[in-house]
Parts: sequence; C-alpha cells; structure tokens
Amino acid sequence: MTESKKLWTGHIHLGEKVDFGVILNQLCQAFNGSPFFSHNAMQMRVIDNQIEGYIDMQPYLIGNVAFQILHGGVAATLLDSIGGIVAMAEIYRRAEATEMAEAIKKVSRLATVDMRVDYLAPGRGQYFIARAEVLRFGRKGCTMRMNLINDENKAIATAIASYAF
Repeated sequence: MTESKKLWTGHIHLGEKVDFGVILNQLCQAFNGSPFFSHNAMQMRVIDNQIEGYIDMQPYLIGNVAFQILHGGVAATLLDSIGGIVAMAEIYRRAEATEMAEAIKKVSRLATVDMRVDYLAPGRGQYFIARAEVLRFGRKGCTMRMNLINDENKAIATAIASYAF
C-alpha cells in the first residue's frame, strides 16, 4: 500500500478489525493536508465521533465587500468537502473487515456528481461549521445533506449532493 493511501485508511491492515476513530482522524489529516484547505484555513475535525468542517472568518474570504460577508464559493466548498469526507467515513463504517480492500478503492475514487446549494442567510460570523448526514447510501454512490452554521448557530447555507464511488 502506498503512503498516500495509508493516510486515507488510517494505516489499517486488511482483514483486521479497524478502530473507526482512527479512520476519522486519518481522513481529517488527509483533508487538512490539502494545499487548498491550508491556503483557505479550512479544517476538518472530529467532534463527538463525527467529522465536521470548520473555518474562521478571514478578510480574504469576504465575497461581498460592502456587507463584509463570506464568499458563497467558500461556503459551497466547505459544504461539498464535508459531504465528501462524511461519505468516505460512511463507506468505512459500513465495511466489514473482509471488505476493507474494496472500501479503500471506493474512498479513493469518490467524486461529487451533483450538488445544489441554498444560501439561507448572509455569511456573517466569526467562524463557520459544516456538518453532513447520509440521506441514501447505495452500492455505487450516496446522497448527502450538508448544513453550514455560524458562531451564533444561525443557518447560513444548506446543500444536497450526490457522490459516486
């Protein structure tokens, strides 16, 4: 197994029982190591055994200068990313130890097929948190619902996306 694949799989050994918490943390490390995430100060983190996306408001993330609000593309990126990483985690969660090799393949080829974003309120806040849930999980893909809130727990945006694997 290559070193990059090990990052995505928590350095698991095929055929063994896997600690799901290790996988969640390894997925977050892989995303957080992305140059794009680093550049935009986006983070994935594990809170209460679930992955959530997090970003502090920064001046370079402002999309509407007159109103000083978060750029819609930043919100959409965080929503898409949390949907994808939670879908990856779900692939691993549902896999038996004997199916881990196939789960690794699915995770490595996961891709967004379609996403719809609804912007609910101006992106004001000191920070933003994104969470995702599985709506449907199938053999070749899944559908996720994602939500973005600000530091006051106000809904900023929501999205539904389909991911293929």
